[in-house]
Amino acid sequence: MLSIGKLIPDDRADWELLFGGYNEFYGRTASAELFDRAWAEFQRDTRMHALGAKLDGRLVGITHFLVHASTTSADVCYLQDLFTAPQARGSGVGRALIAAVTEWARDRGCGRVYWSTQETNATARRLYDAVAVNRGFIRYEIQL
Repeated sequence: MLSIGKLIPDDRADWELLFGGYNEFYGRTASAELFDRAWAEFQRDTRMHALGAKLDGRLVGITHFLVHASTTSADVCYLQDLFTAPQARGSGVGRALIAAVTEWARDRGCGRVYWSTQETNATARRLYDAVAVNRGFIRYEIQL
């Protein structure tokens, strides 16, 4: 049985494994300090938020998200990270996490939920194309 909910202190070890897998997928390494900062923010649940997907009681998926102002609409929700354990892929975990974030944002009056992924992430894009609209934007960034 699949359930979605807030991450609780007992989820920390499994969350670290999943978040580590997410960072590895994107070729990043996150320090212990960044993991600690993110976890503390998720537990406060004020600026940054997180949900977990549990399959038969085991954490198998995570999502991190935040709300920010918009010049052209109500506040918007940015779904920053989404990751499903390899053994749980194809079981509806990603779709359920996106739906839960969407419901969370709707309940708080957000005008939309959005996210980005790498163009080459074909597996995730099949799901994203089924649940959302690709508006064709290209993301640029400057590392500071």
